[in-house]
Amino acid sequence: MKNLPTDSKEFTGTDYEYEKHVNLSIQWNRWLLKPIGLWPNSRTTSKSRKFVYKLINILCYCLISFLFVPCTMYVFLEVEDLYDKLKLLGPLIFCVMAFAKYYSLIVHKADICECVKRIELDWKYMKYAKDRDAMIENANFGRKLVILCTFFMCSGFAFYHIIIPITVGRIPSENGNLTFIPLVFPFTRYIIDTRYTPTNEIIFSLQLIAGALMYGITSAACSLAAVFAFHACGQIEVLMNWLQHLIDGRSDMSNTMDGRIANIVRQHVRILKFLTLTEKTLQQISFVEFLGCTMDICLVGYYVIMEWKSNDVTSAVTYIILLISLTFNIFIFCFIGEIVAEQCRKIGETSYMIEWYRLSGKKKLWNVLIIAMSNSSIKLTAGNMVELSISTFTDVVKTAVAFLNVLRTLT
Repeated sequence: MKNLPTDSKEFTGTDYEYEKHVNLSIQWNRWLLKPIGLWPNSRTTSKSRKFVYKLINILCYCLISFLFVPCTMYVFLEVEDLYDKLKLLGPLIFCVMAFAKYYSLIVHKADICECVKRIELDWKYMKYAKDRDAMIENANFGRKLVILCTFFMCSGFAFYHIIIPITVGRIPSENGNLTFIPLVFPFTRYIIDTRYTPTNEIIFSLQLIAGALMYGITSAACSLAAVFAFHACGQIEVLMNWLQHLIDGRSDMSNTMDGRIANIVRQHVRILKFLTLTEKTLQQISFVEFLGCTMDICLVGYYVIMEWKSNDVTSAVTYIILLISLTFNIFIFCFIGEIVAEQCRKIGETSYMIEWYRLSGKKKLWNVLIIAMSNSSIKLTAGNMVELSISTFTDVVKTAVAFLNVLRTLT
């Protein structure tokens, strides 16, 4: 085939290029979801593999409970100081968030599988170079968001679970007969005394694994939101390219006007169905993130102020990093909700800006339908109650700061 300009040539992808483009979209999802038993099973998955995934799910539930239950008992039965209780409340809320998100991801595993299949099909049938470039650009942006979120989560994990215990060092017991590693999630003595070797080292190691799991779940949920949303944005850009070439046609499009209109409507319906499925998959996770981050941003901000006042620089820096991670996490959910809503509105604008008046007879009416559907299209929400947008993000920050001021006043 002749080498033609990029904006006018067709693209015939090989199997290697198809796999490369699919991996561009979902590779990070696979890396984050597989180790925690959340990557959706296909029809070819063996029974033994499915059984292993179920065992991993049970193990993950047990690890999160291993952090939450003893620490909760410790807070209510052994801690008397108010600040010490508040200092453990934030991590406990994060545990509850991780548990709820993990449960939601398991419940919606079939929906995740369907979304992944739709992404693979969209790449498979992407034959025009300009459409492919639009998809690649959006997939790259989604991938960068996932990497950035994972980086912040890993930084928060490393500082909170590794650097703080190393900085503090081994703590001597009250009678001075032994030293032990301080636990990030204190263990109640009503279950076991964790000051003694090797119990102390074993519990610390298990908490390290459980902590990595919780931050991994948060990164996985964020990665799904980013990848699904920006894949939809890529498909919307493809649709707008088709709309711009509706009147005069394009080399890869149908030769008849009716055929081009039918393909555009079909593509719009596919996008709306994909967004509906994405909303169904993510709305519970978004709601957990919305509530949990509002409370944790407030508490972590309070920890930063208190640790800075006590001149504990390492703890203050750690909490600042955790604050950035939590804020960035809820920002991503709100940002992608804003982007998706904006791109959906652009479909209506593009439909109006084309030379639709050159259409004959009643063929103009399909454009009215596209514009109407664009104005009332799917929006990503948190629990089907709060629309995810930049204004929602500012509301979260304002609410967290308001609670922080109340907390400082009361304490």
